[in-house]
Amino acid sequence: MFLRRMAVSFPYSRRLLSSSGSSNSSIDIAKAIDELNKEMESVFGEPPADSGLASSARNDVMAQEPELESRAEGEGMHGLTHIGSTGEAQMVDVSPKPSTKRTAVSSCKVLLGKQVFDLVLANQMAKGDVLSVAKIAGINGAKHTSSLIPLCHNILITHVRVDLALNPKDFSVDIKAEASSTGKTGVEMEAMTAASVAGLTVYDMCKAASKSIQITDIRLESKAGGKSGDWSREE
Repeated sequence: MFLRRMAVSFPYSRRLLSSSGSSNSSIDIAKAIDELNKEMESVFGEPPADSGLASSARNDVMAQEPELESRAEGEGMHGLTHIGSTGEAQMVDVSPKPSTKRTAVSSCKVLLGKQVFDLVLANQMAKGDVLSVAKIAGINGAKHTSSLIPLCHNILITHVRVDLALNPKDFSVDIKAEASSTGKTGVEMEAMTAASVAGLTVYDMCKAASKSIQITDIRLESKAGGKSGDWSREE
């Protein structure tokens, strides 16, 4: 009778243990060990002493649960808003958000090299006034951001400013762009697009003189307004 009960019980336990190779292996092992302890109790009349394996598996499960909860909370607070619940790309629904005044400032640098820098400084480029054309291009770029960046909202921009300055220290053009709007979503992308398009225009105006021109350090400098509040790179 004893051998018959052992033959019936233990194969089931082996199946539980062998199925523990999934991503939740610690949880599966702990459950399998609990089942095995119950079978042992039914065979021998008392539960076996708690083994190191069982304790280790339970401890692993208990340690993982708070970590998983914390990770889920963090993802909910700082997750990627353009990713849907099943991982697909989506445009964020901003309709519940209140309209507030929003401003963003971005910058970039165009490294010309001394020869091209001197030509731009003397306004001797064949295509004309490099800085003036790039300024207008940057403003125009900000207005077309939603057409260029697929998931950006088409927002009403109330103000765009693009400033370009020649920097003799590294023979570059320093570009700063600012965009403002009163609405339900920010204008960071509009400001960064303005700076980027202005930088690309500088390259286009000067590429006949040099192909080694570089556009670098495209970045957000600061933003104001919206749910997340104010932010500055200097902080």
